[in-house]
Amino acid sequence: MSVMPLTDAVFLIAEAREHPMHVGGLHLYRPPEDAGPTHVADLYRTALEHGDIRRRLRRRPVRPLGGVGVWRWQDDADLDLEYHVRHSALPHPGRIRELLALVSRLHGTLLDRTRPLWEAHLIEGLADGRFATYTKIHHAMMDGVAAMRLLEQSLSTDPDERDMPPPLAERPRPSSGRTRSSRGLLDVAGGIVSQAVEGAKGAVGAGEEALRSLGRSFVDEAATFPFRAPPSMFNVPITGARRFAAESWPLERLRHVGKGLGGTLNDVVLAMSAGALRRYMDDLNALPEDPLVAMVPVSLRGEDDDDDGGNRVGLILCNLGTHLADPLERFGLIHESAQQGKLQLEGLNQAGVLLLSAMSFAPLSLGPLFRFEALRRPPFNIVISNVPGPRQPLYWNGAELDGVYPASIPIDGQALNITCTSWADRIGFGLTGCRRSVPSLQRLLEHLETSLVELEDVA
Repeated sequence: MSVMPLTDAVFLIAEAREHPMHVGGLHLYRPPEDAGPTHVADLYRTALEHGDIRRRLRRRPVRPLGGVGVWRWQDDADLDLEYHVRHSALPHPGRIRELLALVSRLHGTLLDRTRPLWEAHLIEGLADGRFATYTKIHHAMMDGVAAMRLLEQSLSTDPDERDMPPPLAERPRPSSGRTRSSRGLLDVAGGIVSQAVEGAKGAVGAGEEALRSLGRSFVDEAATFPFRAPPSMFNVPITGARRFAAESWPLERLRHVGKGLGGTLNDVVLAMSAGALRRYMDDLNALPEDPLVAMVPVSLRGEDDDDDGGNRVGLILCNLGTHLADPLERFGLIHESAQQGKLQLEGLNQAGVLLLSAMSFAPLSLGPLFRFEALRRPPFNIVISNVPGPRQPLYWNGAELDGVYPASIPIDGQALNITCTSWADRIGFGLTGCRRSVPSLQRLLEHLETSLVELEDVA
């Protein structure tokens, strides 16, 4: 058994029936021209027959010492693939609406902790001839970037390739030339000391940057700090039931806006979301006078990092400027705020980034323990994440990947999550909300389009 890192175990500790802590992905595929009527059933049968699942996905969480010890990973010697891989069909008329309703229900149920923490659903019955997969994996097992890398590794750039193993099957990994077992005792000891020193440096750096950030937050509108977020309709207790809505846009439209306004693609994602949230909340007479604050995850993974699991994410806070009616002014404020958030992380090592991020996130869980008004305010109003995906068309046994939509995690006090993923020449928005607290979630998709058109008009 291997000890689970605290950054992963925290997702198990925080989970409850009303707060499932898994991430998911809805993927649409266009079957190849030679696909027969049993194409999806054949894929399902092949997945069950293959059996060679990635090692990380064969592990389940255990907690020794009567449930009071630290969380560990243990290989499941009796993995039941038929339980984890499931075949479903949509009811008539097989619209995207029926697909999203099914994903909403699947995303609201807890994963079984006595088994490896994942499920994969093959879904057919779409009226347009496409089929879908919905996969959910506990956040303790991997973050969004790791999940996207798993997707890319599982598919092919060759539309003519057939007899591919299932997406979750084990793949050969390139040898690094030096295995962990070759490390001597002095190497291990030296590594532990080095990590301790780096962690101490990171703690000092993060503490200094937190104080500088606190000072700036009182004088600079673009600067953000956890206690500046206004109470909003999203910052309420939630239930375990979910609503999921999804749509995609051409990447070129967003890039054109970013180039015209002197910002990044991520700035455009934030500005689209801000404009949509402003309209959505205004329709419900729930728009705060003060601007909403978004928590934006930042991946700490390097390009050559081949670890396909765990969590390596830092956080920044961004002023969404939802109090501003002018989309150009709003974009300028978002761009400046995002730049300041990134500057806070510059110069810090990974330990420092994680500590500074934890200082921003901690009030969300600690606030209810105190009676002070400041600690009862939300540290931020919403999570908005942009996870880069594959840059070229991908195929699964000839079926073209035609849609990638992430389903993420609302939590108590954070009833709505917006996560985006790009693939090839498009970007998909996945909106995941508490079914009770976020009504008419589909309207947000319409407001995202309206918000993008406004930005295009001023770019």
